[in-house]
Amino acid sequence: MVDSTSLTYITNEQARKFDTEHISVPFMNQEVIGKIRDFHKSFREYQVTPLHSLKELSRKLGVRNIWIKDESYRFGLNAFKVLGGSYAVGKYVTNKLGMDISELSFEILKSREMKERLGDITFVTATDGNHGRGIAWAAKQLGQKSVVFMPKGSSEIRLNNIQKEGAIASITELNYDDTVRLAKQYADEHNGVLVQDSSWEGYEEIPTWIMQGYCTLIDEALEQIKQEGAESPTHVFLQAGVGSFAASVLGYLLTRFGKNRPITIIVEPNEAACIYKSVAVNDGKPHAVTGFMPTIMAGLACGEPSMVAWGVLRDYADMYISTPDYVSAKAMRMLGNPLPGDPRVISGESGAVGLGVLSLIREEALHQMASQLQINTDSRILIISTEGDTDPEGYRNIVWDGMYPSF
Repeated sequence: MVDSTSLTYITNEQARKFDTEHISVPFMNQEVIGKIRDFHKSFREYQVTPLHSLKELSRKLGVRNIWIKDESYRFGLNAFKVLGGSYAVGKYVTNKLGMDISELSFEILKSREMKERLGDITFVTATDGNHGRGIAWAAKQLGQKSVVFMPKGSSEIRLNNIQKEGAIASITELNYDDTVRLAKQYADEHNGVLVQDSSWEGYEEIPTWIMQGYCTLIDEALEQIKQEGAESPTHVFLQAGVGSFAASVLGYLLTRFGKNRPITIIVEPNEAACIYKSVAVNDGKPHAVTGFMPTIMAGLACGEPSMVAWGVLRDYADMYISTPDYVSAKAMRMLGNPLPGDPRVISGESGAVGLGVLSLIREEALHQMASQLQINTDSRILIISTEGDTDPEGYRNIVWDGMYPSF
């Protein structure tokens, strides 16, 4: 769809056309946000993940603030995905019990009494690694089973980490979207419960729960920024695979700030830019990228937009960017080898790409992009590093050995 070495973008001139009272985010409201935070706080493992302020890099790139929300610390699983998976699993089991999720903590759900009431459940999913590990972890905590399918080319280390959580897991010969279809077929044939952030007609409830679960991290981040005594962000960079994470955060920002929300930039790898492609077609409908998607950003290598996420991203994001792999690789090296005075952040391929795009805009003098995004010396920019070194070998190849150099 685009040259694999080039960065391209589309500006959404209509993103701010809706009056506050006409902004529609059907999956997010303040009551839901409160329930999600309370549910995650009920985990013994729960801690607010770090928010790093990169003061020296902010000076170098000519902006007021750059914050990095570091999800490598989430529940000891090195990625944010468990937030959505665990909430969806929690919603499923509490619904099965005929109760609201606000009535039961995760610790109570883990009890033998609850397991006896629930009976045996097998949770099934497809994943590049992080989502599947989160589902396997949540299922194991509840004494339940999980089956996880991974697309061709997935990391063996990520596979092993999923298996360590007790899942039956395997790497297929299929691309991501066909692996999702295989997981659905398996769940249908074995009376399993499909827990997938992809959504399509007739399969929307569980993907919505997963999206809702992700909002804990942005709620934490804004709380942390306020505790610093700083003003709210003017810009947020959000990476997209099927779009669930990006739509969750954007939906939260719309719910909280309405028309005064931060400028929101959606970033995808060139080889799997299904949101970008859908916007470019410009018929209001989601469009798929097909075939294998050879990008280092494995967590974003998804070809079909989530139907639940698509409407929010289409209507309210301010810019859509399709970017080459070297942009993410550079940012991984920047975060792992910071300027003196800035903290070191271990960020994986899918986690670092937002910073890579920001650095390209500022260091390569992409004045038109900067002007359209209103990025200047007063900008306060939030970037969410969604994963750490979930594939340590791949991380070292990039950060130590210099794979994917800048052109």
